[in-house]
Amino acid sequence: MKPFTTIAVIVLALAALVHLVRLVSGFDIVVAGHVVPRLASVMGFVVAAGLAFMVAREARG
Repeated sequence: MKPFTTIAVIVLALAALVHLVRLVSGFDIVVAGHVVPRLASVMGFVVAAGLAFMVAREARG
């Protein structure tokens, strides 16, 4: 893999991991006095993990 591709996969995988940790641990994120719903982390996890997987797969083929 090229260096930029490797960095992109790592950053996306870390973003997915952070969303997963939030879902498992159950801590709340508050922005401007409003609690961010857990559904945002579900969607964030799916998108970030999916992109990391697709970029890694594209780099191999």
